Amino acid sequence: MNQHLDTANALQRVAHRGKGPLLAVLLIVSVSSAWAKLPGEKTTPAGIPRSTSLYVKMRDGVEIAVSVWLPPDLQPGERVPVLMKTARYWREQQFNWPLRTLASLHVVPQHFFLDRQVSYYNARHFAVVLADARGSGASGGRRAMEYSPTEMADMGEIAAWAAQQQWSNGRVGTFGTSYEGNTAELAAVSKQPAIQAVMPQFDSFDNWENVGSGGVMEESFRGYGDLLTALDHNDVCGADEATGLKCWRDKLFVKGVRPVDADPHGRHLAELVQQHHNRSIVDEIAAFEFRDDRLTTEEGTFSLGDMSPSGLRTRIEASKVPMMIWCGWLDGIGGEEDLIRYKTLSNPQLLIIGPLSHGGDYNIDPFRKKHTPPEPPLEEQYKMQADFFDRVLRRNPPEKIESSIHYYTMGEGEWHTTKTWPPAGVSIERLYFSEHQTLELSAPTAAAASDSYTVDFLATTGKRTRWDTGVGGGDVVYPNRAEADRKLLAYTSAPLEADTEITGTPILTVDMSSTTADGALHAYLEDVSPEGRVTYVDEGMLRLIHRKEVDPNTLPYLPLGPAHSFLRKDAEPLVPGEPTTIRFSLFATSIVLRKGHRIRVAFAGADAGRFRRYPSEGTPTWTMYRDLPRPSFIELPIRRPEGRGTARAAFLGQ
Repeated sequence: MNQHLDTANALQRVAHRGKGPLLAVLLIVSVSSAWAKLPGEKTTPAGIPRSTSLYVKMRDGVEIAVSVWLPPDLQPGERVPVLMKTARYWREQQFNWPLRTLASLHVVPQHFFLDRQVSYYNARHFAVVLADARGSGASGGRRAMEYSPTEMADMGEIAAWAAQQQWSNGRVGTFGTSYEGNTAELAAVSKQPAIQAVMPQFDSFDNWENVGSGGVMEESFRGYGDLLTALDHNDVCGADEATGLKCWRDKLFVKGVRPVDADPHGRHLAELVQQHHNRSIVDEIAAFEFRDDRLTTEEGTFSLGDMSPSGLRTRIEASKVPMMIWCGWLDGIGGEEDLIRYKTLSNPQLLIIGPLSHGGDYNIDPFRKKHTPPEPPLEEQYKMQADFFDRVLRRNPPEKIESSIHYYTMGEGEWHTTKTWPPAGVSIERLYFSEHQTLELSAPTAAAASDSYTVDFLATTGKRTRWDTGVGGGDVVYPNRAEADRKLLAYTSAPLEADTEITGTPILTVDMSSTTADGALHAYLEDVSPEGRVTYVDEGMLRLIHRKEVDPNTLPYLPLGPAHSFLRKDAEPLVPGEPTTIRFSLFATSIVLRKGHRIRVAFAGADAGRFRRYPSEGTPTWTMYRDLPRPSFIELPIRRPEGRGTARAAFLGQ
């Protein structure tokens, strides 16, 4: 349940673009009579206001707050496709009069007041409908849980309402990022015929993987829960974690969520906000430790699968709606679950996997400088999105969408297209863990060999990781991991004799024993430059009690690597001191490692501050076996485009 924190980020941007609170006050005093019409306050040639805000009543009488943004040049009688987003983080903000004054002086540009994506869609002649989800923003009701059946039904009703408006051609597409990407996808569950295309961006196909990949539960949701509580209570300062002068500045510029036009003073809004006594997301997540654990609400009892597109796949497939999916290789579990969706759902899918941070604002290729503009640039992203919706919602009959994957190879800086995954030309090459903590092409010959490692629970991947970009959409910046690897058990290859492309899903097979009955094995794939810099490339993890492999056909979907159920009945505590085989996959990736660089696999038992500690007490010591009867190795998917050769050739210079 990662998210792009547009509200908090917007408050911070106001401060920078408004030149700070002191300048704002001086300008307000000197030009308090200056006003500017904001984009939504203008009228289209059709005689309809560019933007309106109103309540749409649901089947049970709950009022859902909706904002409508029309193309600025909408002509009389013109009907256009509708793009709809169901928001969890306020559909829009209400700007205070000091900020309007700054706009009149052109200190703050007018385009600041309208989301860039919405503005682009309007310019491409789409109407945009933004709705506050039930129990949030300016909408009434309360939320039994996130992604509830009631919330999905609401989306269908809002789409039906939008399809009947005088400016609508009757066709609706959904879009959104993160949580709102999930609602874009789950809108297809409503069976509303007006919804004819969906575009989830940086969302979660399976929320189990989002909160506990490999059965290792994340520990970073408390801040997210506090944010949601603040937003649900229309608390501007709480949403920005602001106190004192910073809080005063925030309130000076932003009142809170935008009320409907019929409630200009927000009195009815205040009454509805009092209804927002929603369950904490932290409490929701605390209810889950195994995939089959369930949360009891007034709407029923639900597993994480019941709140996920993966668990509702039959109903999504029944809609037959075409999909455009956006994701980033290093955004949470990255393209992993999006590739699973591609291989699972029968819906036509255009899948874009880029070097993108959560929300698509940064290029997170680990071999690029930090804070690099995204690839493709935001305007190009918007163009590709609008082109997709044009093909499905504007053309009559709609254009048929053929499924394909467009993916970027990090380190190479090139885009590729394939209809199948893994793409053609991929072969599996093994690297064995060997003596002197090396990775070797040849299987071990020693009769008895092992390495010992005592888990360091202070080991960490940092604070700007693939897991952090989901909270705020920031850049992914891993520091040089040379020092961090001193706390880990690391194995390193000889220098590569040729550039080597890894595209697909690396799979680990490790024979080990532990002094404790539980633990978490974190594995990192890294690049070591000739100068000694260690660059993060990929990772995977498994809570060791989930090591049992099961028939993949018994799972909700086929995984890309070894099949683990994560069910309570399949959990098997370790027998201290007894060797066992652990197999699990790292996340899918596509990256080129350069000639002269070395491949490293590093093992940890913790990622402090990010994932739950296993076991909760005690410090495990592991024995990692690497002998003839019990070899440990990593299998790398090596893609062999013309002229690049095999992994063995890369090592041997052939």
